[in-house]
Amino acid sequence: MARERREIRRIENAAARQVTFSKRRRGLFKKAEELAVLCDADVALIVFSATGKLSQFASSSMNEIIDKYSTHSKNLRKSHQQPSLDLNIEQSKYTALNEQLAEASLGLRQLRGEELEGLSVEELHQMERKLEAGLHRVLNTKDQLFMQQISELQQKGTQLADENMRLKNQMPQVPTAGRPVVAADAENVLAEDGQSSESMLTALHSGSSHDNDDGSDISLKLALP
Repeated sequence: MARERREIRRIENAAARQVTFSKRRRGLFKKAEELAVLCDADVALIVFSATGKLSQFASSSMNEIIDKYSTHSKNLRKSHQQPSLDLNIEQSKYTALNEQLAEASLGLRQLRGEELEGLSVEELHQMERKLEAGLHRVLNTKDQLFMQQISELQQKGTQLADENMRLKNQMPQVPTAGRPVVAADAENVLAEDGQSSESMLTALHSGSSHDNDDGSDISLKLALP
């Protein structure tokens, strides 16, 4: 038959309450001792009865375990307090950064000519001087960039001229009878004579024909008596 489960509540009878306390205390201390031996743990129990009587159990030294507990509790409280301090510091940094961002944004808008109503004459003069100084730096930077680009273009022009000269020196020259003649000289010679190569060949052919005719006439004259 199953054992009836007792409801966990305060025992009203004082004698029964004392008997139950003694039994449960011995069982609790026994379980604590078993836990310390089986798991090599530091276990300490402190129990006060309803009458104020102290009962305790310690697997080693009660004072050492209590000191260890106190140190651990202090460290635990510090670890809980540290995030709160860090959060406060981060919040203050965040607020300061927001203020700096808002101030910088207002200054930028004012440099663009916006939200100038609340500025005094002196503040407007200071802003004017800032703008003039900024414009001067912009112009100087632009001039430096222009000079740098001009220098780079000059260097490229010099390199191209050197490359062109090198290619001209590598071109072969065609020799003729006595001196080198390029294509332009040959065209000039043809233009001055007014004759083409075909007309010169025709003249040579006709000259050879006349020579043959003269030779035949002389042979005929010698054959007559």
